[in-house]
Amino acid sequence: MSGKEVFIGSIDQGTTSTRFIIYDRSAKPVGSHQVEFTQFYPQSGWVEHDPMEIVESVRVCIAKAVDKATAAGHNVDSGLKAIGLTNQRETTVVWSRSTGCPLHNAIVWMDVRTSSICRKLEKELAGGRTHFAETCGLPISTYFSALKLLWLLENVDSVKEAVKKGDALFGTIDTWLIWNLTGGKENGLHVTDVSNASRTMLMNLKTLEWDKTILSTLGIPAEILPKIVSNSEIIGNIGKGWPIPGIPIAGCLGDQHAAMVGQACRKGEAKSTYGTGAFILLNTGEGVIKSNHGLLSTLAYKLGPKAPTNYALEGSIAIAGAAVQWLRDSLGIIKSASEIEELASQVESSGGVYFVPAFNGLFAPWWRDDARGVCIGITRFTNKSHIARAVLESMCFQVKDVLDSMHKDAGENGEVKNEKGEFLLRVDGGATVNNLLMQIQADLLGNPVVRPADIETTALGAAYAAGLAVGVWTEDEVFSSGEKMKKDTTFHPVINEEVRKKKVDSWCKAVSRTFDLADLSL
Repeated sequence: MSGKEVFIGSIDQGTTSTRFIIYDRSAKPVGSHQVEFTQFYPQSGWVEHDPMEIVESVRVCIAKAVDKATAAGHNVDSGLKAIGLTNQRETTVVWSRSTGCPLHNAIVWMDVRTSSICRKLEKELAGGRTHFAETCGLPISTYFSALKLLWLLENVDSVKEAVKKGDALFGTIDTWLIWNLTGGKENGLHVTDVSNASRTMLMNLKTLEWDKTILSTLGIPAEILPKIVSNSEIIGNIGKGWPIPGIPIAGCLGDQHAAMVGQACRKGEAKSTYGTGAFILLNTGEGVIKSNHGLLSTLAYKLGPKAPTNYALEGSIAIAGAAVQWLRDSLGIIKSASEIEELASQVESSGGVYFVPAFNGLFAPWWRDDARGVCIGITRFTNKSHIARAVLESMCFQVKDVLDSMHKDAGENGEVKNEKGEFLLRVDGGATVNNLLMQIQADLLGNPVVRPADIETTALGAAYAAGLAVGVWTEDEVFSSGEKMKKDTTFHPVINEEVRKKKVDSWCKAVSRTFDLADLSL
C-alpha cells in the first residue's frame, strides 16, 4: 500500500498517562496528544486507577491528536487505515457486562495488597512460589493479574454478586479499552492479546490458551475471561460515539512487547524500557527458555494468527523513573524530572552513597516483597547531587542485575553480538533522554547502549502491529534494523573493569540491606 495519505493510529495507555499518536507511511508522527490521569494510593502499598477516567483519557487523546494532524494539513479522516493499542500490563479491572461500569477501581501492576494471598498459596501448593511456572512462565507474585483478581473475588461484594449472576467481565487495560471502543455494553468485544494474557499467570505459554488446571486450582471462573487473539489481526471496528468510528483495531500488545516490535528485536536481541519501572526483554525466538536466575519466561510477540510465536526472557524492575518522581514530588529535591541530569552531573560520583528504591519490594531477579527502600553510605560530605546521582545509578544497577541473569540463562548462543563481539542493549522510554543515565548504564554494563532517534518505541510498536495486519507495512520493513540504527546514538563504556566490579559489589551489599524490612513499626 502506498501514497502519502496513509495513516496508522496508536493508543499508548501507560501507568501515569495516555497518548494517541498518528503515524504516516514512513512511521513519522504527524499528530499526537497526551494526558495524565490520577493515581490513587488508598493505603500503604496499594495503587489504583479509575477505569472510567482512563476511557475518557483515550477519547480526549484521539480527538485532540486528529485535530492537530488535520490542522497540520493531513487528511486523517480519509487516510486512517487502522489503530493499534498498547497498555500497562497486569493492571486488573472487573466490570459489569450489563451496566458497563467498573465494580472496583483498577488494581495497578505495582500494587502489593495481595502479598498475604501469595504467602498462603506458596504454603498450600506443592511447588511453592514456582508452582505454576512450568505452565505459565511466572512465579506467584503480587505483580500478576491472577492474584489481583483473586483479591477482588474475595473482598469486593459487588464482584462476588456479578460473578454469581454471570454479569462480571475480567480484563487487563487492553481488554477494558477494546470492550469500550467496540461498543461497551452494546455488544463490545471481550478480547485480550497473547502478550497481555501471558502476564495474568493464567495462560499456558505453549498452547496460548487459558490453562484449565491453573483456573481450577485458583478457583477462577473461565466465563469471566476474555478471548485470546494474536498481536496483529483485525480485532473489530471502533463503535459509534468515538471520534474515529468504523476504524479497525488491528494491533494489540502489552507495552513491553510493543517496545520489542518498535525496537525491531529479533532472536538474541534485547531492549530495556525506562518508564515508571524498567523492563528488560531478550527475544529467545520460538523456544521458551526456563530461567534459573530469577527471570520470567514470557511471550515476546505473535504478529498474526498464523505467525510463529516469539518468546522472551524478562526482568521487571518496579521502580525506575518513579524514583525520580519521588525526588520531585515527595522530597522536593528537584522541581521537574529533567533537572536531575544537571544536578547529578555536579559530582563525579555518588560519593559512596547507594540508593535502592525497593518502595514496594524488589522484582527481578530478587523477588523480595519484604524489601523496602534504603539509602546507605551517607556522611556529612553527602549533598543532594550525590543522592540524585545515586538515584540514577540505582536504575542502571537494577538493569545490570537483570542482564547478568539473562546472560546466564540464555548462554553464549542465545545472544546476538556485533562484529566487535559486543552485546548491544537497545533502550527506549522517556528517561532515556538523560545522557548521563545512558552513560552510567553503558559504564556499569561494560557494553554499548543504543538509543533510537525516536525513543517512544512502545506506541510505534503497536502502530507497526496494526499496520502489518492491514497491509500498510511488511515485516521486512518493520524489522529493517540496519537502516534504523544509522540514526541512533550509541553510548560506549569508559570505566575499567576493576572500578565496575567494586561498584557492583557495593550495590549488592546495599540490596542485601533492604530485605526483611516490610514490618518496620510506623
